[in-house]
Amino acid sequence: MKSENIKHSGFTLAKKKELKGDDFYDVKTIGNLTIAVVCDGVGSADEGAQAAKRTTNYLINNFKIRPKTWSIEKSIKTFIKSINSILYQESQINYERSELVTTLTIVVIEGGRLYGANVGDSRVYLHRDSELTQLSNEHVMQESGYENVLTQAIGIDSSVELFYFENIVQKNDKILLCSDGLYNLMSEDRLEQGINLGAHALVKKASSLMEHNLPDDTTAVVLEVFEISGVQTLKQLNLPIIESLKVGQEVDGYKLKKALIQNDRTWLCSKKTKDYVLKFAPLEAIDDEKILDLFIKEAWNAKRLKADFFPKAVIPKIRSTRYYVMQLLKGEDLNKYMSHKQVSIDDSVSLANTLLNMSQFLLKSDLVHGDIKPQNIMISKNDDQDLEFKIIDFGSMTEIFSNDTRAGTPSFLSPERFQGEAISESSEIFSIGVTLYLCLTGKYPYGEIEPFQTPTFKTPKKPSLYNNNIPDWLDSVILRSISIDKEQRYTHYSEMNFELKYPQKVKPFFTKNSSYIQREPLTFYRVGFVAMSMLNIILLLWLGYIS
Repeated sequence: MKSENIKHSGFTLAKKKELKGDDFYDVKTIGNLTIAVVCDGVGSADEGAQAAKRTTNYLINNFKIRPKTWSIEKSIKTFIKSINSILYQESQINYERSELVTTLTIVVIEGGRLYGANVGDSRVYLHRDSELTQLSNEHVMQESGYENVLTQAIGIDSSVELFYFENIVQKNDKILLCSDGLYNLMSEDRLEQGINLGAHALVKKASSLMEHNLPDDTTAVVLEVFEISGVQTLKQLNLPIIESLKVGQEVDGYKLKKALIQNDRTWLCSKKTKDYVLKFAPLEAIDDEKILDLFIKEAWNAKRLKADFFPKAVIPKIRSTRYYVMQLLKGEDLNKYMSHKQVSIDDSVSLANTLLNMSQFLLKSDLVHGDIKPQNIMISKNDDQDLEFKIIDFGSMTEIFSNDTRAGTPSFLSPERFQGEAISESSEIFSIGVTLYLCLTGKYPYGEIEPFQTPTFKTPKKPSLYNNNIPDWLDSVILRSISIDKEQRYTHYSEMNFELKYPQKVKPFFTKNSSYIQREPLTFYRVGFVAMSMLNIILLLWLGYIS
C-alpha cells in the first residue's frame, strides 16, 4: 500500500524520571508494504534496550531484501526465528545467560490485508466502527499472581513460539501497537476513545493518569488506513491462471468464439446473446511475478478509469481464473482506417482533442497512456456520420515520470525517451503529434523506427508538403508537438489544446537552426529589393560620373 494511503504516528516515554527507556519502535513503507514494529526490552536496561532496537531494525531491514517469492507469513516467521537465534546465541557467549531479551509486535499491511505476529506481552489492537478488538495473544503465565511472568520472548530461549494472525483491513481502520506500559494503565474504553487522537495523545494520557511518573516504559504506534490499494487487493485473490483456451470453451458463462490476438489471451466471447472481449492473464505470469503485477495493474486501470475515451470494463466479483471483461467496440482501428481512407482535417483536429482530453483525464490519476498510436485508437461513426474515437490498451498505462517503463512503440517515442528520460506530458504530446502527422500524410515524420534501433532525428518536412489541405496553423501545431528540442515542444497538454481551439492565435513554428529567409521570407525579400535598388542607383551614378 502506498505511504500516502496510511498515516502513522508513534511515541514513547521512559518510566519515572529516566531519560531513556527499554522500548523501541519504527514504521517504514517498503514498496507496497507498510511495516510497524514495537519492542519492549526485558532484563537489565542496557541489554534490554539493545535487544529491542536490534530486533526492530533487523525485521525492517530484512523486509527490504526479502526474496520476492516469499509470502508475508513466511517472511515474518523466518525473520523472527532468525533474530531470536542471533540474540540467544550472543547472550550465551557474552553473558552465559539470556540477557538480550525483548518482547515484540509486528504488523505488515499489503493492499487490503494485515499480517501480524507477537512474542511476549506487547499488544496489537484493531479499531473499526467504534469497536476495539485485540488481535495479538500474550505469552504470560496463567496462574494467579504470576500474570506478568513471560513464557515467550525474543532471545530468551534457543527456539521461539510466536503468535501469528491475519485480517482484512478496511478504509478508516486504525491499528494500535503498544507495550504493556500503555494497556496496563489505559482500559480498553480509554484506548478506544484516545486512538483517534494518535499515539502521542495515548501515551501522554497514560502519563497524566500517573501524574507524569510512569511505572514502566510506555510506547504506542497508530496506523490509520485512508485507502485500500485496489491493485494489491486483486493480487491477493487466490485465482489460478488458465493455460489452455479454445473455441467453444466456457469460462464463468462466457463462451469463447475467436482469439483476437495471436497470443490467444484476448478473446471475442458471448454471454446471454451479447458479445464481449475477455482478456486473460498471460501465461508468463504463472512464473514471473512482475508480469502478473503488470496484468493486475492493467485490469485495475481498465476497471477504475470510467470515461468516454475508453471501452467499458469490469472485473467480475466471482471468477474462476484471472481475466477481465471489456465492451466490444464496433468499427476498426485507425491504422486499418488509414489503409483505405485519408483522415480529414476536421477529423484530425477532433482526434487530437480526444487524445489530449484523454491524457488530461489520466493525469488526474498521475497516469499516462504510454503507447499512443493509430493501432490503439478505435474508430466508429455516430448518428451524424461523424468519426468517434476510443482509446484502447490499458496495459501500456503507467505512472507519469516513470523512467523504468518499457511502454511505447519506437516510431512514436520522443528522442529523450531513447535516452532513458522519464515519460512525461511532453513525451506523450510527441506521440500525439506523430500520430496526427501519420494520419494526415501517411508518413512518419522521422521515418519508421524498428525496435532496438538507435534513431537519428533530423528536421522533419512540413506535413502540408504531403497534404496541401493542411492549413498553416495546423502545420505549426503538429511541428511544435513533434519538435526534437523539448524547449520548443509543448510542455503541457493544455498548451496544445489551447492552440487547437484558437487557430488564429497560433504563431508560425520554426526550428532554432532555421535560416532567416525561412523565418521572415517577406522581410528578407523586402530588404533584398531595397538593397538591390540602392545598388542599382549607386551603379547608375557611378557610370554617369565616369562618362
